[in-house]
Amino acid sequence: MKRLFTVMVVLGLGGVFLGTLGFLWYKAQEPPEVFETTTPFMADIVKKTVATGSIVPRNEVAIKSRVSGVVADLHVDPGQLVRQGELIASIQIIPDEQTLTTAESSVRTSRITVSDAERELERARALAKQGAISTAELQRAETAHELAKQDLSAAATRLTVVREGARRGTGQVNTEVRSTVDGMVLATDVKVGQSVIESNTFNEGTTIAAVADMSDMIFLGFVDETEVGKIEEGMPLQVTVGALEGVRFGGTLEYISPKGNAETGAVQFEIKAAVEQQEGVFLRAGVSANANIVLDRREQVLSIREADLVFERGEPFVEVEIGNQEFERRPVEVGLSDGMTVEILSGIEAETPIKTTGGGGGRGWRG
Repeated sequence: MKRLFTVMVVLGLGGVFLGTLGFLWYKAQEPPEVFETTTPFMADIVKKTVATGSIVPRNEVAIKSRVSGVVADLHVDPGQLVRQGELIASIQIIPDEQTLTTAESSVRTSRITVSDAERELERARALAKQGAISTAELQRAETAHELAKQDLSAAATRLTVVREGARRGTGQVNTEVRSTVDGMVLATDVKVGQSVIESNTFNEGTTIAAVADMSDMIFLGFVDETEVGKIEEGMPLQVTVGALEGVRFGGTLEYISPKGNAETGAVQFEIKAAVEQQEGVFLRAGVSANANIVLDRREQVLSIREADLVFERGEPFVEVEIGNQEFERRPVEVGLSDGMTVEILSGIEAETPIKTTGGGGGRGWRG
């Protein structure tokens, strides 16, 4: 039994040894790794930065009431085109009790003053006929009478304004809110029956409606502080609107804010750009948009995929095939890059085969 056990152990070890030799022989028979190659190609390279923002009218005007009261009627709806001077809303005056009482009291006082001035004028005229007073005194009585009548007229006008918001004979009706510009009504911020406050030097007042010229739109957006130094006014850009798939609008950068604002830990600079509208395409105010600002451009230059570059100590190289699956590193001078494709200024020619990391993207592809 002991001899049989020894024989089985020896046979087992021999089998393991032979299996190991067979595995190593099989691995030695695997074909060598074959690297794919490609050649440089001609391409347009555009370096750009993206700004996020929205499309807004260049000039949007808030139409406000000149009197305090209650909205009696709205004469326009959002989306309606209006002309300058067109009626937007009517306001019903709800006069303040104290102000109304003061205005009425002023009228009564002015009437008493006029009556007294009339009596004095009649007395002065009678005395002047008798030669009892001078002409100068008569003229003073006439002047006092005229001034009293003017005060009465002014008091009556103030009372009318307090009660009705209008001045008779002037054509100015403050209770009628009219558009100050031509354009489209973007929104009506009040409803019939809502109270409004007048606009004056101490109060901004209640906005009745917003009116804007929708034929003159701009892109209002923000760029990061790392990109603001690369852009300048007059640069072309392309605007894409999320609500209009596949439609792009041309534009020109008009304004870059000199001051940045810190938002969520990053400094953002405001920019504005004129948008070239397309016929038949309606741009709505406030829609979100992205602007691609072209920083630099190269047209039909010798290029390779940036992924095929090899960097050593910060210097760019490519691996050039010098024989059958034999490669050597060759330094190249690179130019503009868009993050995917890089311009080759020198180091390789158009038909030079170079090792690629795969994934496609170049012409002259071969494996």
